[in-house]
Amino acid sequence: MPVDVDFGGAGDILFEQVGRAGIVTLSRPASLNAINHRMISALARALSAWEVDSAVERVIIRGEGRAFSAGGDILDVYRAGLEGRASPDFFADEYRLNAAIARFPKPYVALIDGIVMGGGVGVSCHGSHRVMTENAVFAMPEVGIGFFPDVGGSHLLSRLPGEFGMYLALTGNRIRRGDACAAGLATHSVDAGQLPALMQALCESDSVDGTLSVFDGAAEPQMDEGTVHAIARHFSFGSLPEILESLADDQDEWAQDTLATIEKRSPTSLHVAFRQVRAGAMLEMDECMKMEFRILNRMLAGHDFYEGIRAVLVEKGSTPRWKPEKLGDVREEDIDAYFAPLTDGELTL
Repeated sequence: MPVDVDFGGAGDILFEQVGRAGIVTLSRPASLNAINHRMISALARALSAWEVDSAVERVIIRGEGRAFSAGGDILDVYRAGLEGRASPDFFADEYRLNAAIARFPKPYVALIDGIVMGGGVGVSCHGSHRVMTENAVFAMPEVGIGFFPDVGGSHLLSRLPGEFGMYLALTGNRIRRGDACAAGLATHSVDAGQLPALMQALCESDSVDGTLSVFDGAAEPQMDEGTVHAIARHFSFGSLPEILESLADDQDEWAQDTLATIEKRSPTSLHVAFRQVRAGAMLEMDECMKMEFRILNRMLAGHDFYEGIRAVLVEKGSTPRWKPEKLGDVREEDIDAYFAPLTDGELTL
């Protein structure tokens, strides 16, 4: 019989123990399960308890409704910033949670059925097993709101093959299950109709890997080989201007569309994202989270984050007015400042 467990979360996130599993359900379907501070704190408490509970052999996390999680609930952060009360506390706890998931010693199975973006990626894709259905849509779209691909994006995206992570970081484009499996973002593919049976098997079986292998099915990539090779070629350069120049010199429709997409993003965010992904390839997860916390603090004190949220989330559909407006106007010393040590203390993990 399922046993409900209360780790807090005010009903936005639910916990139960069923058989061998601790089950987490993100339960804000009307908000596409956007992650708020209550949910972060509750999940952190649950993982801390379940890590030492011998009755819980694995953790399963899922979303209620048509999304796994569309991201972090950052409107409160936006309003606080406009009032001069910007605080990194929400992000500090979120980043600690992301790092805890990455180092969690038991199988951590994310059942991704629907949208997974931003903060939703942070509570799923650092786990040991990432199962996507045909409904899954993955993106790290932060450069489009004047932010950067955080929640461990430095670690996750930098390790994808063929410069695919750099492509995702700089465009913010969405991909489906087949491409996510090909890149290693998803470890398994299961059709949505099989999820109830998979859930039951995961709660009862001796082996998570054995169970998933039974349900796992092929998922054909949506991108053709030509596009995959084009991404590897164009996004392999050692600087952001070289990537853009390479795309500009290619008259192929895909290259021109990709360039046009990037040119709509925040110039500052693009420079930051490029550097963080390149740096993340040489850092462990905890180091990436500390780097991202440095960037985050500077973003909260800047302009583009608030402008992007205004344009995209508050006054939906309006055009953001970035500062600086052009990529060439972003100074290298300004980007250096995003990565500099914090005088008020680094992130503790």
